[in-house]
Amino acid sequence: MELITQVAAPSRSSGLQALFAPRSVAIVGASDDPEKYGNWLAVRAVSGPRPAFLINARRSEAIGQPTFRSLSDVNEDVDLAVLAVPAAAFESVVDDALAAGVRAIVGITAGLGESGASGRRLQESIANRVREAGAVMLGPNCLGVLDTTTGLDATVNSFVPGSIALLTQSGNVAIDVGQQLAQHGLGISRFASLGNQADLDAADLINACVEHDQTKAIALYTEGIKDGRRFTEALARAENAGKPVVLLAAGRSQASARGAASHTGSMVSSQTVIQAACDATGAELVASPYELANLMQALVKTNLPTGRRIAVFADGGGHASLASDALEQAGLSVDPFNDETQHRIGELLPNSSGTANPIDTAGAGEKDPRVFVRVVEELGQASDVDATLLTGYLGGYGEYSVELATKEVEAARELATAVNRDQRCLIAQLMFDRSSVSDALRDGGIAVYRHVEDAAWVLRRLTIRHERKLAGLPRQVASQAPLDRGDYWNARETLSAAGIPFVRAHRVETEAELIHHARQMNYPLVLKALGDDHKSDRGGVMLNLRSEEQLITAWADLQARLAPPAVSLEEMADLSTAVELIVGVRRDPAFGPLVLVGIGGVFTELLHDTTSALGPVNAEQALDMFSGLRGARLLNGYRGKPSVNLASAATLVAQLSEFAAAHPEISEIECNPVAVTPDRAIALDARISLGQHS
Repeated sequence: MELITQVAAPSRSSGLQALFAPRSVAIVGASDDPEKYGNWLAVRAVSGPRPAFLINARRSEAIGQPTFRSLSDVNEDVDLAVLAVPAAAFESVVDDALAAGVRAIVGITAGLGESGASGRRLQESIANRVREAGAVMLGPNCLGVLDTTTGLDATVNSFVPGSIALLTQSGNVAIDVGQQLAQHGLGISRFASLGNQADLDAADLINACVEHDQTKAIALYTEGIKDGRRFTEALARAENAGKPVVLLAAGRSQASARGAASHTGSMVSSQTVIQAACDATGAELVASPYELANLMQALVKTNLPTGRRIAVFADGGGHASLASDALEQAGLSVDPFNDETQHRIGELLPNSSGTANPIDTAGAGEKDPRVFVRVVEELGQASDVDATLLTGYLGGYGEYSVELATKEVEAARELATAVNRDQRCLIAQLMFDRSSVSDALRDGGIAVYRHVEDAAWVLRRLTIRHERKLAGLPRQVASQAPLDRGDYWNARETLSAAGIPFVRAHRVETEAELIHHARQMNYPLVLKALGDDHKSDRGGVMLNLRSEEQLITAWADLQARLAPPAVSLEEMADLSTAVELIVGVRRDPAFGPLVLVGIGGVFTELLHDTTSALGPVNAEQALDMFSGLRGARLLNGYRGKPSVNLASAATLVAQLSEFAAAHPEISEIECNPVAVTPDRAIALDARISLGQHS
């Protein structure tokens, strides 16, 4: 996987230092009531390694500790203030904190920005004052912050310490992810609950974790991104720093696209945009906390495969067969080894063993667990193996005797050492994934899974990560004079002026104009009723008109049925060697232009075969988008048809995306179909929607 140019992060280091490593902390709203956040936070704060001040305006004592009426009454510096107060008191408490010189605020308080328009206005006003004071605020409506490397515990849930930063908008999802990571032997370096993101957002916190040496990877759950460009830049910084990001994002349905005015818009959900951001930066998008934890284990423990050729190493024929099936179902290869590899493996195993791939030890493991080490060492040197899946009974031999229990743990440690020495990829899928052997493997840097489907899925994701070429961050494009009309004819004329090729056409309003222009054009011709965005659905497009008589008849029919204000008279493109594409751009409120290409024409919605990227894109990036289509073979010649001119198609995509990026007033723009022949790419239709989604 190629990495993109390092992206500099904006500095809010002083406030973020105070957030994660404060010299002192105050709990505002500290309480004796064990059912309140103020109680839970206070109990954790006073047991921490730094001075903790409890603030309660009505009581002189809480949880057996003296309290202060306000932060202003504390005669010592307070770096971090955690506010667990009613929404009605939140503004005044924030003002008190800023007056006291607090550098970081955590707003546990709910009932602000998420409560409606007035709450959002108040929340934004408070956030502005925080920024003007040079402080930072996490939340409000969040569950706090934790840093296991500094001993900070300003939240209400417990996490196993480790090296994964967990940033999430949902408290329950955070607990879920934390528990599942722990099952894989992983723990949390930092936890931050994003809440309403009134001030600090996901990008700020990702950047802070990039600078945190003890954080090795970032797990992120988000329900909304405020600034897509900053967010994407932060993802790129993390990946470039060698800290993989695994992202779980809400919004997998098409609900966000229901109001779209074009095919392009209807095919773009919020998940499509997030996937494009991941494709640009190398972040990994997953569908559930379960997938997040599975993939994270491999990313922090395992080397990437060097290709798709997988060696299956089992201590039983059944597991060998099931693993092979799962890998091939995942699109990976379990091909026979070459003669040299088979010979070298055969020298290490009994004659009854399988050595061609999959490997079956035929019971050798229960006699000497070090056989796993020896075979893995040979696989690490094999030229025809890109990764190994170890599957089966290892970890269970210790039930036979104390001696075997000791030997298989020692073998597991040696195996992990061998894999790390050779820098090869090995994933283990073991029946006994909670055994001392599994612990030894995980401690040594080997990812271990209980289910073979999970192991195969992870290997596929790692292989894709190794193979993929990052799209890179989109360029900034200077805005041009805004458009004021987006109807078909104006879209066609505007895009033609921008370099998008169209078939020859004339706008006609009378039959006399129709005949005049037709006599200077090449038949067959097409008539398109103007003034109707869904002209084809209403019979407003008349194709394959081969004579003046047919043309006049079609004109009369359109006038009788639709009475359009004008008609577009166009030469009909020869599609006998063409592949029809859809090319479009939709502007996302957070991320900006999203470019879409796919198999187009009448099959656009039926096939739904598309790829997307953050825009604008260049021609090289457009070519990469074509290669990601399921129907890519159609473009390269299929069943005797010649290959089409992909270079021309890629140039068209780049020009359209550049035009859309320069016109932020455009919510959706689309050319469908674009006919790509062996000679050229040419747009046959166009649509521009202004303002609806910008």
